[in-house]
Amino acid sequence: MTTSRGLRGPRPNSGSTRSRIGLAAVGISIVLAGSACGTGAVEAPPTEPGTASSAATGPGPSGSTTTAPEHPLVQRLSGEVSVAAAVPHLQALQRIADENGGNRATGTPGYAASVEYVAGVLREAGFEVSTPTYETSDDDDAPVRGRNVIAQTRTGDPGRVVMIGAHLDSVPEGPGIVDNGSGVASLLEIAGRLGAEPDVRNAVRFAFFDDEESGAVGSAAYVEGLSDEERGRIRLYLNVDMVASPNAGYFAQGGAGDDPETAGPAGSATIGRVLADQLARTGAADPEIIEFVGDDESPFIEAGIPVGGAENGDDEEKTSAQAGAWGGEADQVYDRCYHQACDRVENVNQEVLGHYLPALAGTLAHFATSAEELG
Repeated sequence: MTTSRGLRGPRPNSGSTRSRIGLAAVGISIVLAGSACGTGAVEAPPTEPGTASSAATGPGPSGSTTTAPEHPLVQRLSGEVSVAAAVPHLQALQRIADENGGNRATGTPGYAASVEYVAGVLREAGFEVSTPTYETSDDDDAPVRGRNVIAQTRTGDPGRVVMIGAHLDSVPEGPGIVDNGSGVASLLEIAGRLGAEPDVRNAVRFAFFDDEESGAVGSAAYVEGLSDEERGRIRLYLNVDMVASPNAGYFAQGGAGDDPETAGPAGSATIGRVLADQLARTGAADPEIIEFVGDDESPFIEAGIPVGGAENGDDEEKTSAQAGAWGGEADQVYDRCYHQACDRVENVNQEVLGHYLPALAGTLAHFATSAEELG
């Protein structure tokens, strides 16, 4: 995550807009190169929380109801993903940081090693993987090259792409295992369980973006590098950024706010509701739908693509009401190690990850198997 998100719990429409990227200022030119804080010890993963219901409908936040498809992939994928299987990815990212100056920041050997690790895991799962590069300008107008990782299923309609993404870089101050190794590990675990040739209606695309921490630079380069036709094939984008904070909340994004910058384009509310419903089915009480705040979803919003988001809070404080609903400590920040050197594997809350991981898997399977039109 780029900066503090200002998560405020039950007042998703009451704050000011906090978008933090200015795509016009990024100065992107595309270069094609081929398509000791926190809780939850990693040594003993807890029993997985409940998985998504097989029922076609279920209660959502604030009493809403979302109709889910009957396709068996929804229940299978949400039931098969495992925190125990995601933890080795977190540990691998930690080792990469430890071996490369304590971080995985963009432009560093740690980031380059992270790209190779993610690409290798995806290839081993059977995916064809590309690591396209792009160029930006730094504050002194010197060229800086970045690198994303992209993989897509061979099955499903390639004209109707369901896309899920997470940023792969950390801040220079630390290894970034919650922010955003937790998102990266979630996507890798889901991709491995889904496989490269699943029974889906719509193609599924996984993206791991460079340089989110400077302002969604890698995702902006990716979206700007697509043709109008290619952008038109993406029916939705789901962003995953921090889903294992030690004092976490349970938040979904999509549809909250007074304008597309905070609510997303038409159809975003549906994505947010489905994710919140999937979270509720894992046992996370009353997930809250909040505004977007300017992360990797922002370039997709500007392109008019429906978006959703999963996040659990950073350096803002958990309210008493949230602590009452979700547990944890009231009046304490969601993540005391946010953007610090202590954002290590020991900072990961596996119980929180155990709710988000099946919820993300169920949400992705829902849209991958659905003929529903968004927008």
